[in-house]
Formats: sequence, structure tokens, C-alpha cells
Amino acid sequence: MYRVQVRKFHCNAIRRRGQNLTEKIIQNYSNSTKKVYSGDFVTITPKYCMSHDNSWPIATKFLNLGAQKIKNKGQIINTLDHDIQNKSPKNLQKYANIENFAKKYGTTFYPAGTGIGHQIMIEQGYAFPLNLTVASDSHSNTYGGVGALGTPIVRTDGAAIWATGQTWWQIPKVAKVRLINKLPTNISGKDIIVALCGIFNNDEVLNHAIEFVGDEETLSHLPIDYRLTIANMTTEWGALSGLFPIDKTLINWYRNRAEVVNREMQHPRINDITISNLEKMFNSAESKPDNDAHYAKTITVDLSTLTYFVSGPNTVKVSNTVNKLSDDNIKIDKAYLVSCTNSRLSDLKEAAQVIKANPNGEINKFAPHVEFYVAAASKEIENEARNIGVWDTLLQAGAIPLPSGCGPCIGLGKGLLEPGEVGISATNRNFKGRMGSKDALAYLASPSVVTASAIMGKIASPDEIYNTKSTNYDGVKTTIIENELPDGQQASDDSPVEILEGFPEEVTGELVFCDADNINTDGIYPGKYTYQDDITKDVMAKVCMENYDSQFPSIVKKGDILISGYNFGTGSSREQAATSLLAKGVPLVVCGSFSNTFSRNAINNALLTFEVPELLKKLRETYGNDKKLTRRTGWFLKWDVANARVSVTEGSLDGPVIFEQQVGKLGKNLQEIIVKGGLENWIKAQL
Repeated sequence: MYRVQVRKFHCNAIRRRGQNLTEKIIQNYSNSTKKVYSGDFVTITPKYCMSHDNSWPIATKFLNLGAQKIKNKGQIINTLDHDIQNKSPKNLQKYANIENFAKKYGTTFYPAGTGIGHQIMIEQGYAFPLNLTVASDSHSNTYGGVGALGTPIVRTDGAAIWATGQTWWQIPKVAKVRLINKLPTNISGKDIIVALCGIFNNDEVLNHAIEFVGDEETLSHLPIDYRLTIANMTTEWGALSGLFPIDKTLINWYRNRAEVVNREMQHPRINDITISNLEKMFNSAESKPDNDAHYAKTITVDLSTLTYFVSGPNTVKVSNTVNKLSDDNIKIDKAYLVSCTNSRLSDLKEAAQVIKANPNGEINKFAPHVEFYVAAASKEIENEARNIGVWDTLLQAGAIPLPSGCGPCIGLGKGLLEPGEVGISATNRNFKGRMGSKDALAYLASPSVVTASAIMGKIASPDEIYNTKSTNYDGVKTTIIENELPDGQQASDDSPVEILEGFPEEVTGELVFCDADNINTDGIYPGKYTYQDDITKDVMAKVCMENYDSQFPSIVKKGDILISGYNFGTGSSREQAATSLLAKGVPLVVCGSFSNTFSRNAINNALLTFEVPELLKKLRETYGNDKKLTRRTGWFLKWDVANARVSVTEGSLDGPVIFEQQVGKLGKNLQEIIVKGGLENWIKAQL
């Protein structure tokens, strides 16, 4: 039994604001009986949960928890898509383990070669408008292209959903991206998102949910495939989701899709009934944000001012026009038309169109020194491309076919970049070393730019193939507005915070300042220790943060509260980044912002976190250019959990108050996970 202690704080003349679309969808899939808003921690029961090659690690965690059955078999989708070219006995055994597990426990299974998991989720109607669909993969944002709220989870979350049907989520800040006017001819969705990643490259939307909006005419000229590409790469932009609205274009897309999937029998998820319900939703208030909904910021993009864009090399935060890079005469060695981002049928058609753009009627061939790799997003897409001659066109130009899967996008299988090589790809990530050697250079672009570059042997514009003159380019017209809540509106419910027995009513400690942004998980817990399973907590404490600052272990004491910069915990998903801080005795980490993966791993392992960028700013103003890697501040933080308020005093906990601020509430669901010692123990308690 939990003892519930209730404390209240009162605010006069507070008016509830409306909900944006993200909040409305979460409301429908949460256990909350009160209206939910950005910042709230909620327990969610997603409609579907997809996992791919990492299904076996999730299954292992699920079994180790003592789970006997899947809570909701229809909720779980297993696909094989990442390492499908790997025919080693070890990988084949893992794939067999996943398939056997799916058969034994009754989950839905798609074998290797069927397609990329995200594409399957869309083709087969799992990700459907206004539902919440999660996946243990960062590109579950893709589902927003069809109006579903798609967001990533980590493996422990996956095991929780398999065992209990539920996990937790903190509703993020929501940014509105307003699209105006129409794209120029041949400019694509990839150009939109590559431009956005390069223009707004200072974490403007980090850990936000994004809602794309526009008038009917603008959106009607934005095909669903473009929307899927844009939503997919909101991940690289730093967001947790990218959501497009329901409109007539989407409804017509589902009508066309229904003709394909209902040729032989009634499809369970895409049929006359579900499309009729979709039309009703389109005309309902539940499918649209409330008029008084709040957005943390609004970005406006004039699509008519876009041109062909390229990201890189080796970062999505730098983008240039293809004309500029063409003038730089950057020779390429490999080109890729693969991945969940840009290998749908329209993308293959786009590439074939460039190949056929030869006034002599001949097919343009790829440059002799360029290897061009192609893999359709699904077997269905490949078959359709074969039926209409598009696949043959690509092969005649010299394309090297790969099976429907992730492959070189994730650095697996055939065709990886070698040291010194330059590649251009229609994928989503060009991080250093991701697609092969760390000594290679990788660029990202649309299918037409990738194809034109492969033909020209250098980064090139499709206009050079079409032999058309590019217009003078004046730059993309954009604006960004930060939106504060209007006076008298409440961002969250002001009802009492309930404190569960065993959860502290307040957390206190001296602030230890690590003044750096983007401290990655390797800096927090070095990779060389990650797979050493016999490391004790004492050793974890000694090596904690050693790649960031070798003096950290001797400076920080048990009970200290760590405060750091923006995007803390970026990088790999290793849970030890959180558990090593706990081993060091740090009960709470405060930052300007966190990597979402770190935040999830922290809560899942009972490490408390919250974001207070204003406190970070005050510390940086205080210490100026005195950049010690780790410093004791003599400032003491007190987090009043019941009243959701943080205060900082100087000299001691009884010293003068130098900072105060309201913070997000920690709901009972999150408190319960912390009290239990983490999500795995919470799952065991549920079982």
C-alpha cells in the first residue's frame, strides 16, 4: 500500500488553455483522466509497438524479467530489416530466435526481405492517422507523415510494453512549423528537411514534438511520400516526433492504398470502414488543434524559396545548395538510393526520370568510377517498380541492387564507404563513420540529386542533366517566433501533486557544474567498459565521466547534484551513462536540455532529471570565461517535489535564495518507477 500525501498550491484566475494535436493524441492513449499538456509525465498504452533486429535483446530482457506472456499480442510487431545481408551463423541464429519467439508468444512477425520496419508499419496500416505508434528505433518519427504520432522508445520500454502494454512518456514542448506557398518544380520533401536541419541548426527544436501545418492549397501540393521523408528526418533535426495533419490528400492516399491491399481480401486496417472513419475524423474537432492551443515556437518556411539542398559532409547541421557544391567539383565514389527515408516508389521513379533525361533517347549511365546502390523500402515497392519498368531502368544505368532493408544506411552489408571515399546518399544520417569508414565523407540529398551526381561523377544538380538553367537563388525565407504562454493561461493542470510513500518530498544537494554542451554517453561512461559485464558499482563510480574530465571522480561527492549544458547524454543508447552517475552517488542531474535517449534511460534506472535552462544561464553568467571542466559551486539546490518548485541558495541550504523557478510535475507513474528502483523492477511488480 502507498501512503498518498497531498499538497496543494493555488493560482488565481487561471484559465485552462486548449490542446495542440500532439497533446490530444497522447490524451487518448494515456491513463490520465485530466487534460494533459507539454511537460506532463504520463503512462501511455500505444496502439502498436514495433521492434526490428533488436527484438531479440528486448525478448531477452522480457524473459529475464520473469514475464510469462505478452500482455497484448496484437500490439507487438517484429520485423527483420537491419542486418539482412549478414548470413553468418550467429546472425541467422538471432533471426531464428526472433521468429521462434514471435511464433511462441503470438506476436506479428515479418521476415527479412519483406521490407524496412517503418515502411511495413505504414504500408500495412499499423501507423494510422491519430494513433500513437512507437518503435525501438529513432526513425519512428516517420509515422507522422500519415498523421500518426510516432516516437522512439528504448529497449527497456519495449520490454515494458511487451509485458504490461504500457510505458511512460513526458509530453515534450511542441513546435509548429508553418509551410506556405508551393515548392518549385522538381524540388522535393528531402530538400525541405535538409534545408531546415541546416538553417535551424542550434537545437531550436531539440526534444520537441513538431506539428507541420499549412493551408489546403499548400498541403495539397505536398505528397504523402514527401511528408514521410520530412517526418523521418525530424529525428536528425533533433525532434521526438514530426506530425502532419489529416487532410484530403491523406484521405485520397488511403483510398488508393486500399485498392492495392484489398485486391485479394479485406485488409484488417485499411478498408472502406477505416477510411470512412478517417473522413469523419477529418471533419471533427478531435483531429485539429484547439484554437487556443499553445506552441513553444512557430517556424514559418516559404516553400517557394527552396532549391536543391545537400547536407554535409558528415553532419546534417550543414547544408548547401547543390549549385554551390557542383561548382566546387566534389568527386564522388558511391551513391545510395536506400533506407526508410527515400526508397519508396515515387523516389525510384524520381531517379528513373533523371536517368531517362537524355535528348538522344538513350539512358544516362552512371559514371564508370561510381558505384550506385539501390534497395527498395519494401519488397512490395520493388515488385511494383519492376512491373512498371522503373527497376529495370535503374539497373540499365548501372545500379547495384540490394535486398529491401537498411543495409549501408546503418553501415551493414555490401557497399560501405572506404577510407578516403566520398558518398552521396538519399538516407537520413551522414554521421562520421556511420556508412563505413570514419575517414570517408558522406553527403545527403534527394533521390534526383543523388542520381544526377552518380551520372555526372560529382555532386551535381538534376538541372545539369535536364540541361535547364537554374534561376538565381536568393535563399530560403524563414522566420522563427518563441511563444510564451499568455497571461492567465496554465501550461499544466494545477491540481495537487501526490507524493507516494517512499518518494522524497524534496531533493537537495550542492550543485557541481560541468560547463559543456553535448556531453556524450562515451564521455559519461567510456565505451571500453560498456561490454565488461563484471564491472562493480565501485569501479563504475571511479570511471564515471573520465572521458569528459579525469578529475571528476575526485571532485564529486555522494549527494551532489550535477548541472550541465544542452543536449546532455547525446550519442549511443548505453544505459551505463545513467547507472554510473547513480553509482557515483548523484541523485539528480539538471541540465539546459537532455538527449531523449539519456532521459529515458535515466528514469528507467531511477536517476532523476529535469531541465532548467535559466539556471544554467545564471551559472554561465556568474563564471563567465572561467571554464573549469568540473567545479563545485557552493550553490545548493532544493527541489520541492510537492509544489513542483526549485530554489537555489548560496553558501548552504539555509543561505540567501538566488534563484527560484517552477518546474514540471513528477506524476505518480514516474514516482512509482523511481520508488521501485527503475522500470525493470516496476515491470516485475506489475507482473
